[in-house]
Amino acid sequence: MQGRRTISMYVPQGLVARMEHHQIPIYLGAMALGALLGRAAPAAGPGLEHAINPVLGALLFVTFLQVPAADLLRSLRDGRFLSAALVVNFVVVPLVVAAMFTFLPADQAVRIGVLLVLLCPCVDYVIVFSGLAGGDSRLLAATPLLLVAQMLLLPGLLYLFMGPDLADIVEVGPFLEAFLVFVVIPLALAWGLQAWAARTSTGQKVSDAATTTMVPLMAATLITVVASQVPKLGGSLGDVAAVIPFYAGFLVVMAFAGRTVARLFRLKAPAARAVVFTGATRNSLVVLPLALALPDRLAVAAVVVVTQTLVEVIGMIAYVRLVPAPGTRGQRHTRRRQLTNWLRHFNTATSPREVAREIAAHRDGYSGARRTGRSLRAQSVPFPETGVAS
Repeated sequence: MQGRRTISMYVPQGLVARMEHHQIPIYLGAMALGALLGRAAPAAGPGLEHAINPVLGALLFVTFLQVPAADLLRSLRDGRFLSAALVVNFVVVPLVVAAMFTFLPADQAVRIGVLLVLLCPCVDYVIVFSGLAGGDSRLLAATPLLLVAQMLLLPGLLYLFMGPDLADIVEVGPFLEAFLVFVVIPLALAWGLQAWAARTSTGQKVSDAATTTMVPLMAATLITVVASQVPKLGGSLGDVAAVIPFYAGFLVVMAFAGRTVARLFRLKAPAARAVVFTGATRNSLVVLPLALALPDRLAVAAVVVVTQTLVEVIGMIAYVRLVPAPGTRGQRHTRRRQLTNWLRHFNTATSPREVAREIAAHRDGYSGARRTGRSLRAQSVPFPETGVAS
């Protein structure tokens, strides 16, 4: 019947759907393939470097589609939660990084790579992981401000850690050019597409189609970046491996630090979980072009940034299990299983931002929820497993 669609219309099909369901092994395989290509054909490195810019630009454009520009002003009205998110990201995180900074490998490229990635909070898939753990959907509204704040504060934070030597390490011209080309322009285009999608069905279709390319673009970026940078590593491969324990330790420390900040601001459980997740997840995709803009002698910084991505994705799986949603143990397990299965069956044309809104809308028993985004509830679509029309 027209006007009523069944869940079968949203079951993901084809290669893109399978890639969505197996992101972690795909990314690990992409890095491994890139490393093999870099070792087997080091002469191809310069050619692959020319492919990085268009692939990375497209990836960041799709990434920024998940950052809701329309929610920027709304986020400013939620003082307590927003203050907690800002404190955990721009006060607590720098203190944690400062505590580990002395123990990092002495290689400047490794250190600046770690600083770039750990000092910038994530603004995209953190929403989905937080939602699966029962985090507050207000984190979605805070992401535009977090993105703007990190871009404004990053130069000062880098100077605090590196001191006057920063001018000798980072060439201002290429760094600013990378920021303009890979951050400002893709962000403006993405927010322009959001505005178009909000007004017309054609714009919505274009936006939905763009979001399906996230996994292939991420895999292509990992292959090209790693393959082009491996020949430049020289004897630094051990230093790259040495930062993995620091990334894992950061995730452990921030789980407790985020919880402490949430208590200080007297946040309720869902908001507290969101603060924990935003404090732990980092913005590796956005800072990657900044790492690539560094001089060739600091080329290992890009590999250090990419390495953090894979450690974090694995860590987020643990976070979802260890930062439980409210309810009894059985209820939490059932809800997580339902949400996970629902995500797997949801239309791949739906962006992570919309998925996060749906998670928030249907988290509490899938009843009495607000209608948000392109809601399944508004279409009376039955959810998987429950068989109950929403």
